[in-house]
Amino acid sequence: MNILIVEGQTALAHLWCRHLERLGAHVSIATNQDDASKLITDNDFDVIVLDLVLQSGSALAVSDFANYRLPNARVVFVTNTSFFSDGSIFRHSANACAFLPSTTPPGDLAAMVEHYAQEN
Repeated sequence: MNILIVEGQTALAHLWCRHLERLGAHVSIATNQDDASKLITDNDFDVIVLDLVLQSGSALAVSDFANYRLPNARVVFVTNTSFFSDGSIFRHSANACAFLPSTTPPGDLAAMVEHYAQEN
């Protein structure tokens, strides 16, 4: 299971990372669009955990680039806002498979990521 976390809050990204590593995942972390794009170019990810509101860059651009480079990779969007809470993210991102609040318990997030990684 190869996972990319794109999250500007490094403490949160590392918390998620530890939970995923306990499940046997290999995890890479990016904090912005540029770093995420470089990792997507050089690696094959099963699932991308992507903060919808990046401090630097666009989450939708990351999702679109991942859809082009890694068409089988699934994207789990996370956010601490109500933006796209109507579910419209699934119309804007072809590779979106889940939309969760950033406050989702890390174990639950890891279980969901593991589920979608096994589908690949």
